[in-house]
Amino acid sequence: MRLDGVTWQARFRDFTTEAWRLETLPAYNVPQEEEELRAFRAGERIDPHAHSNSYTEDLKRVRREGKLKGRVHIVTRPLSEYLRYEFMYYLPHVWAGEDIRIMDVTDRPNPLAGVTDYWMFDKREVVLMNYLPDGTQIDRTVFEGDISPYIEYQRIAIAESVPFEEYVKGIGA
Repeated sequence: MRLDGVTWQARFRDFTTEAWRLETLPAYNVPQEEEELRAFRAGERIDPHAHSNSYTEDLKRVRREGKLKGRVHIVTRPLSEYLRYEFMYYLPHVWAGEDIRIMDVTDRPNPLAGVTDYWMFDKREVVLMNYLPDGTQIDRTVFEGDISPYIEYQRIAIAESVPFEEYVKGIGA
């Protein structure tokens, strides 16, 4: 089953304990980010202490409700322009309550090589995020099989990654 619109948005409103994502690409081609990405290329930066938007406010709501939202992003250095842009927003997202972790596989084998992007909700439902090679999203589909491999992928991703703030201190970003 493909998900979009209100059906997709409901997943983030209705999960009861955890919404978690694995990100595997060095860049995502997201039309809604084009203006911000252009500003980033022109040298503009956000103030992470002052940044607030609907996403950070929703993260705060999630935490108030005792729920968890997190992700692991698999990266290699040098970081792509898109990742440098995205990292600019990760700090205010962490401060708003999202557990963002980085798995850097620059100098080691990727323990999740071949695993595609996905969201997992309450360890009961997996939604596969399908992309073209340039990061343009094709669709989102509910995975219909046994999700236990995805639960294991999450375990591996968390075990093999570090918290975002620790990562950026380590690379001097």
